[in-house]
Amino acid sequence: MEDLSNYRKSYEKSELLETNIPEDPINLFNRWFHEVEDFGGVDEVNAMTVSTFGLDGFPKSRVVLLKQFTYEGFIFYTNYNSEKGRAIANNPNLCLSFFWSSLERQVIIKGIAEKISENLSDGYFESRPTGSKLGAIVSNQSEIIASRSVLEESLKQLEHDFEGKEIPRPNYWGGYLIRPVAVEFWQGRPNRLHDRIRYKLQDDYFWKIDRLAP
Repeated sequence: MEDLSNYRKSYEKSELLETNIPEDPINLFNRWFHEVEDFGGVDEVNAMTVSTFGLDGFPKSRVVLLKQFTYEGFIFYTNYNSEKGRAIANNPNLCLSFFWSSLERQVIIKGIAEKISENLSDGYFESRPTGSKLGAIVSNQSEIIASRSVLEESLKQLEHDFEGKEIPRPNYWGGYLIRPVAVEFWQGRPNRLHDRIRYKLQDDYFWKIDRLAP
């Protein structure tokens, strides 16, 4: 048995007080995101965990990259036919979470997913490197494949087929907008008395702010 009970750390880098937060969570997320980015120590500040309810009844979490956030919510891109895409189609309620250890911060977002417009997905797809475009086409994401060599051979064929040509976005690939209904900001503090501030949407326009016990 591996005993991890002595893995402890004292969190002392910052605080989160009601006297210094905006009225809506997107503004606070924007502030935290850029503070973490400026502070450094995180390879991909936009890396987040996406948790969905699977068709098998089990929740599943995986790390994806946040690509945009606006006053409406948070956007990421994926294969709509993937396991996560099928899960979202069946139940659009999901959770996003960010953990930024460099500043001892966590953000947990409960929200509802919806597909973004095709022209927005087209625009982002066009901005991707050629290899990423071809990767989106060649991979039947989440499906069983015989071997890696099958995937690599398919990619070589696609590279040949699209040489010198425009690569169109496949209709099964695009973005999701996650409209938040609750956003919790967690700031590590000494003695495990962490700061937890939750924004909860009321009547589709007003954010109720509460402090939660750590």
